[in-house]
Amino acid sequence: MIKYAASAITIIRIIFAVLMLFFVPFSPPFFVLYALCCVSDVLDGFVARKTNTESKLGETLDSIADFILIAVIFVAFIPFLMFEAWMLWWIGAIALLRFSSLGIGFARFHALTFLHTYSNKVTGIALSLFPVLYYSLGLSATVIILFSIAGLSAIEELIITIKARKLDRNIISMFHINKT
Repeated sequence: MIKYAASAITIIRIIFAVLMLFFVPFSPPFFVLYALCCVSDVLDGFVARKTNTESKLGETLDSIADFILIAVIFVAFIPFLMFEAWMLWWIGAIALLRFSSLGIGFARFHALTFLHTYSNKVTGIALSLFPVLYYSLGLSATVIILFSIAGLSAIEELIITIKARKLDRNIISMFHINKT
């Protein structure tokens, strides 16, 4: 059972993320599920490392869960918030970078190339702070902060995907390309 604990936590995150679609954004049930998703995102990796059950499947599943959570958040918030055109263009540009990286990575390595760089981890943390930032700074400032971080990490991931000789999902940053 311990062997599958981290993956089970990741699968629960996917379920909680999908359940978020059935609640009004910013409502208490939405935030409970959101908080559980954020906690499970940290917990699955911790459990995998502590039980020595890290695996490529687990890494991929974690990345898919992160992708689903982010997609659900955008699906939930875009109609609810009053995004200006420049914000939507920025979202589109980041999505284009991410999908380009995935496409190039799949063509080069025949695998999903979600990377666990430090900048992607910072992006995840920043995105998890969205509600706090939104309530304290407003939409425009929050978008500038979050999309700047997400855009830079998307650019870095694309550079790594293009330049790396082999796939290393746990690469720290673009400054570590081909050092393994």
